[in-house]
Amino acid sequence: MTTSGGELMERESIRSRPFPVPEYLERLARVQEAMARSDLSALVVADPANLYYLTGYNAWSFYMPQCLVVPVRGEPHLFMREMDAQGAHYTAYLPVEQIHGYPEDLVHRPDRHPFDWIGRQAVELGVLEDTPSARVGVETDAPYFSVRSHLALRAQLASAELVDSHELVNWVRVVKSPLEQDKLRVAGEIAQNVMRIALEHVEPGRRQCDVVAQIQYAQALGARKLGGDYPAIVPMLPTGETAGTPHLTWSDLPLRPGEATTVELAGVYHRYHVPLARTVSLGPPPAELRRCADAVTEGLRAALEELRPGSTGHRVQAAFADAVGRHGYVKGSRVGYSIGVGYPPDWGERTISLRSGDLTRLQRGMAFHVILGMWMEGWGYELSEPVLVGTGPDGAVERLAPLPQDLVVKD
Repeated sequence: MTTSGGELMERESIRSRPFPVPEYLERLARVQEAMARSDLSALVVADPANLYYLTGYNAWSFYMPQCLVVPVRGEPHLFMREMDAQGAHYTAYLPVEQIHGYPEDLVHRPDRHPFDWIGRQAVELGVLEDTPSARVGVETDAPYFSVRSHLALRAQLASAELVDSHELVNWVRVVKSPLEQDKLRVAGEIAQNVMRIALEHVEPGRRQCDVVAQIQYAQALGARKLGGDYPAIVPMLPTGETAGTPHLTWSDLPLRPGEATTVELAGVYHRYHVPLARTVSLGPPPAELRRCADAVTEGLRAALEELRPGSTGHRVQAAFADAVGRHGYVKGSRVGYSIGVGYPPDWGERTISLRSGDLTRLQRGMAFHVILGMWMEGWGYELSEPVLVGTGPDGAVERLAPLPQDLVVKD
């Protein structure tokens, strides 16, 4: 089906959507080109970040089975729960005849599954083929595409070949368009505001949950009268002895003098995420923490200098490792990853990592969270820098949240 320019403009005028329709059509074309190179006849997209990227669809419905079926040629069709399908056209650019809702009696049934219905409907509509020559890509590693979903789809496509899509859409998303870069810049402003508020409220005696309440309020408040969005990951606040353990959230315990707290959060605008991490010491830091912080700051600057078009994640990690290695430190985990659109449970794109062995060539317009966590026994230090590649002066990185890169000490 084709849609006239007048119809597109009319729909655009009555819906709230972060990008103009031509942007979505260009993204679809690039995905279909990648599908053709991979010899796919169709692609079943289940990752909510990829649904949003390709259609603009945005709702807290991803906990239920839903997907976008993209044929290698022609128009995509969106499938979801009936109650969600009724209003999906308010955010998705697709016309209502390309949005389909499965019956409510398929929700949470042990004997039937929504993908039974989705598979049949997609075949009847002609966007999926159940023939021996059909090769259908499936997002088998998407967080919300369950084993039961795959088995139900497999049962409806008895003749077609189902193959792992290997994050095909995620890789198309890696280089950000100018409009996407602008979204990240706003998210970066929000991240700065939120981190400033977080650092202000990390004080002796204040409960961890009180600090997080201020963080979450600031995340929604946004920046420059532009409202913020909910993050794919909640604020993380390892403190004291637990600061050496990443990915802890918070408790109702008070912050104590003499302890350090690592703060990791994100600013979010129209689902585009800019994560940011800093460490706060309540009182003079121990000598080892100070030494580690100085080494990591030096390592960060070396990594950012290497993070340029034409370089690789391998070289960025090596630059960091060489710098901190001179101080006797070793970091076993990666030092960064690509970012952009995010939905729970993750704000990473699951594509490029800044680590040893990743030889993907970096390009202008890619976005990364350079995250330098040093997790020790009984203490830890965290510093991060979200950046755009190649958009700064002379091809350098553009810092999206340019706060000071030092250990924060509050006496």
